[in-house]
Amino acid sequence: MAGFKKPDVLVLGGGGVLGEAWMLAVLVGMQEESGFDPREADAFVGTSAGSIVAAVLAAGIDPRSRLGRMPEQPAVDDDSPGPGNGGRVPGRLTRLALQGARGAAAPFAAAGLRTTAPGGALFRRTLLSMAPTGRRSLRGLGEHLDREGGRWDGRLQVSAVDLGTGKRVMFGAPGAPEASVGQAVEASCAIPGVFEPVKIGGREYVDGGAWSPTNLDAASVERGGRVLCLNPTGSLRGALAGSLGIVSRSAATVEAMALERRGVRVKIVAPDAKSVEAFGGNLMNPRPRAAVVAAGLVQGRALGVVRT
Repeated sequence: MAGFKKPDVLVLGGGGVLGEAWMLAVLVGMQEESGFDPREADAFVGTSAGSIVAAVLAAGIDPRSRLGRMPEQPAVDDDSPGPGNGGRVPGRLTRLALQGARGAAAPFAAAGLRTTAPGGALFRRTLLSMAPTGRRSLRGLGEHLDREGGRWDGRLQVSAVDLGTGKRVMFGAPGAPEASVGQAVEASCAIPGVFEPVKIGGREYVDGGAWSPTNLDAASVERGGRVLCLNPTGSLRGALAGSLGIVSRSAATVEAMALERRGVRVKIVAPDAKSVEAFGGNLMNPRPRAAVVAAGLVQGRALGVVRT
């Protein structure tokens, strides 16, 4: 019976403060059960909160030592009452995220991701121009990561979107603009309408999730390789959040198909029922972090079971 298979590439998606905690906990749980050290992956693709986790792993930091106390995006207490299971959804944040996710889905209307990228960029540029300018600062997040040893070692890619063109930029990839790992992570975490755009080389960048919740298709992997994608927003349920979950799952599925057509084996993991329950209604609210970590550890251990 098939069990845990070591991934060659880790793709870590967006998901706010709690999505970050969940991803790290899942990886630690997998490590405890299987012995797989996520720091040893051949490549990392990080988007928004996932860029923080990817940068920490690429720096060689043991995720077990940072469980529940990672550097993170500033918390945003933006809860407002929402329908669905009696819960609460983050009003403005969810609407902005949903708009970005719908933008991310635009290029996937056709089969070829690369051929539709220009149209997707135009759509995003238009959409982002309609969003209010974020006022909250991410300053300090990048400096912390750089001090912790963040570096470009050929394995790490961090997604962001050029605000002026609407195009995706994968910092760390060949030909990408020069930036420190910390600057790239700040850009990838700059949720439109919430955080200030991040200036790098005279251009402004925002959250890589405005292109795709995971940017799974950017993974550098050869035929026969294995990709593990952790997608924190892929299981969201309820009213507005549920719409984001549908788009997130759909985008990741299409991107996975693009890799699979190249002979790559892809596994996408979204939060299970217990993890979703632990999240509550606001992924940017750190208060449920301990419960999210606990649920993520259990889920990760289950994923890491080695069967024969």
